[in-house]
Amino acid sequence: METESEPYVRLATLRQLHQAVAELNTARSLADTLQTVADGVVSGLGYELACVNVVQADGDLVIAAFAGSEAAESLITGRVGSRTSWERRLSMGEAWGALRFIPHTEGWVLLEDDVPQWYTEGPDPRFPDEWHPQDRLYAPMYASGGDGELLGVISVDRPRGGRHPGPWGQEALQMYASQSAIAISNARLRANMQRALVRLEREQQALRASEESFRQAFEYAPSGMAIAELGGDQHGRLLRTNDALCRLLSRPASGMRHLSFADLVHPEDIGTLLRTSAEGGRAELRLARRDGTYIWVSVRNSVVTDTTDGPRFLLTHVEDIEERKRHELQLAHRASHDALTGLPNSAELRTRLSARVCARPHSIRENAVQALDKAYGGYEGPAIREPARDTREGFEGYDSYDDYRGYGGYDENAGSLVFRGGGLDPATAPGPLGRQGHQDHQHIVAPGGNGDVDDGTKGLAVLFCDLDGFKLINDRFGHNTGDAVLIEVAHRLTSGVRDGDTVARLGGDEFVVLADGLGSADAADLSARLRNAILPPIRVDGRAVKVGASFGISWAACGMSVADILKSADQRMYIEKRSRSKVHRRVS
Repeated sequence: METESEPYVRLATLRQLHQAVAELNTARSLADTLQTVADGVVSGLGYELACVNVVQADGDLVIAAFAGSEAAESLITGRVGSRTSWERRLSMGEAWGALRFIPHTEGWVLLEDDVPQWYTEGPDPRFPDEWHPQDRLYAPMYASGGDGELLGVISVDRPRGGRHPGPWGQEALQMYASQSAIAISNARLRANMQRALVRLEREQQALRASEESFRQAFEYAPSGMAIAELGGDQHGRLLRTNDALCRLLSRPASGMRHLSFADLVHPEDIGTLLRTSAEGGRAELRLARRDGTYIWVSVRNSVVTDTTDGPRFLLTHVEDIEERKRHELQLAHRASHDALTGLPNSAELRTRLSARVCARPHSIRENAVQALDKAYGGYEGPAIREPARDTREGFEGYDSYDDYRGYGGYDENAGSLVFRGGGLDPATAPGPLGRQGHQDHQHIVAPGGNGDVDDGTKGLAVLFCDLDGFKLINDRFGHNTGDAVLIEVAHRLTSGVRDGDTVARLGGDEFVVLADGLGSADAADLSARLRNAILPPIRVDGRAVKVGASFGISWAACGMSVADILKSADQRMYIEKRSRSKVHRRVS
């Protein structure tokens, strides 16, 4: 089971990997791209040393870039290793996906080959996954994903943690090598095309040869290419597209000539397209296929000019990044959702709650909030601002409630506080007003009293669920049966709520349901329906097991921290659990 900190570690790794990949596209030349690849391993993936070996025209590999040690860089940069030696290294050792790891215990067989290397002597590892100075880890870079020709190899050394990278680190290095191969291929392609363009401008006598060279580079480029009008009434209209772009979008070349990128881009990405500068502009956006679906692409523009007439047309390079985007979404989902049930995890639940509540209720409702806090077992003093741990998008920079004067009144009909823009500009206001783009912040209030009497107020109900008898199932039938029970309970809870409600798993056998727009009677009814949905026996491996459930209902309200909201629901759940007879909670 994942620890609570792992989602944050994985999100941090994803951000570092995303930043390192983004840097690959900022290099202007092949040499800059190779050095950026090496620097990204050190700055983004957590290794102290990185070396980029690139395949030359004769097939051997030359060390083209190094990062992490100036002494080692000056010693081996430019040295060449034979293709035979490299193929031998990539065929031995342990296969970590596309990576190759050769432990120090096998390194003696490599001493006689001609691959340039650096290493130092060191003691034997104290534990199995400790990194040894003579361990070797290689990330091959292949053209066109993992099935094309070998472009080069990234060698890494000295993980900062001193241990072999785990599955998460291995996947990050493998993804980075794949994106580095694309960046190197694109850099080579851009370099070839720039040379062709220079010939078009400077060598008028070789115009026909230059045009043919450009035509071949354009038509047979492995990624999409397009030529568009530049300026005038037809600005942006596609004049020519290559086969790769037509295949990518499943559109015929004849149909593409009547369109522009503005006709193809996803409506949500129009702003991104407009912000992309024509001169060297780059953007990541979605383009429409013929069947109406969309695909993520990276678009890079170059202006083709004439020495006498100035800019002539726009050359656009379109690269398919759908797989990378899918990996990013998968990694983000894994970091915010429970691996067993697929429900939002504790971190995601807290994020969703934090986005709904602000740190301060309106002053005219302050007495009601104090009464609510007292009913939930909280403090009886004046409302004070909770630490920013649960209001990261809240009211940073305000020392007291009087400093924040953005609320303009209480709407009795809506039963909630509405921000009227009295003292702050919503475009620049902090917290949920400006940062989240809400022009009117809808305050969340709870039903009156302790929630036992329905006064007509609709609020955000927080139902804390703890399974009764689940530990006995785990003890008697094993964790596999317990996991199957948790999966089925998650399914029954999800099926019992409305679209838009949240069902999250805190961990173990604890679940939380967020249901907005409910009164006290509605919440009690929902709690009873969910409890009844859980009670029917669950069949696992031909065996019927049964669990019960105890629910505690709390209410989210502005002025409460996320921790206090969940604590209140947890306490109410235990009150209910103690008040019910054990015979109703026993496994049958």
